[in-house]
Amino acid sequence: MNGIINVLKPPGMSSHQVVAHLRRLLNTKRIGHGGTLDPGASGVLPILVGSATRLSDYLLDYDKTYVAELTLGIATDTQDASGETTGLNTDFQITPLQLADVLASFQGSIWQTPPMASAVRVGGKRLYELQRQGISVERPPRQVQVHSINIMAIWHEGDSLGFGTRVLLRIACSKGTYIRTLGHDIGEKLGVGAHVSFLTRVSSGPFHSEQAHTLEEIAQLASEDNLAFLLPMQAALPHWVQVKVHPLVEERIKNGNYILPEHLLDVPSQLTVGDDVVLLSLEGELLALAEIRMAERLICQPFRVFVK
Repeated sequence: MNGIINVLKPPGMSSHQVVAHLRRLLNTKRIGHGGTLDPGASGVLPILVGSATRLSDYLLDYDKTYVAELTLGIATDTQDASGETTGLNTDFQITPLQLADVLASFQGSIWQTPPMASAVRVGGKRLYELQRQGISVERPPRQVQVHSINIMAIWHEGDSLGFGTRVLLRIACSKGTYIRTLGHDIGEKLGVGAHVSFLTRVSSGPFHSEQAHTLEEIAQLASEDNLAFLLPMQAALPHWVQVKVHPLVEERIKNGNYILPEHLLDVPSQLTVGDDVVLLSLEGELLALAEIRMAERLICQPFRVFVK
């Protein structure tokens, strides 16, 4: 079994637990995920099955989109609702314009310090493992990109925003962005404290929540021997040129040898040097990833082969 499952992860399960669950359900050992999602968060978690695990580096690089609820006036040690309260501010009033100005200041290139309740390794140890031992260590900040922060809704009383105000945000960002930390830092800059009280990932690269399957749906389909939940491996690379190849050159591809442009069938666009190409069999099976290069002439050179 080879392919990608767009899973709608429920809150309360870690990404590793989802992988373990599907490993048992599908009776397959070679399985992984395409980007960790916090246990308390829900949403899109791409699962890679079989040979698709070799595409994980591409999935990890994709931008993500989240919907997050920010609760003002309460800060926690995990920066979400699962932690202990570390700050309580019940006496403040800010305007929606002040909030909008602070949100705007976090768009673009920003620096974040990973929270202790994260999977980042410091000195060979996961930060969340150290936190469970009551240990806090210095964490080097990292630069991330926040492409946009949009207010979807605000729940509050009166004309100003006070203690307990909940703000629903839609956030588009680069890989490695900690939404919990973003929420915490927004609260700090507002001067009132805040934590992320709800979080769901609505997209990860080409995978969106509207097309995702719950674990219950996958179990039901699998019990009927229906693999409708399994996407082809090339679904991970929708922006690459995808072409089918002549059957007579499949053996060359299997051996990692280059093929010529005339061996490509139904090329959707003009190929140029440097183009990344997905090579497919006539039946649509992913054979290899390749690059258009210039030798004595244009060639198509496989660099990651999926068939033996």
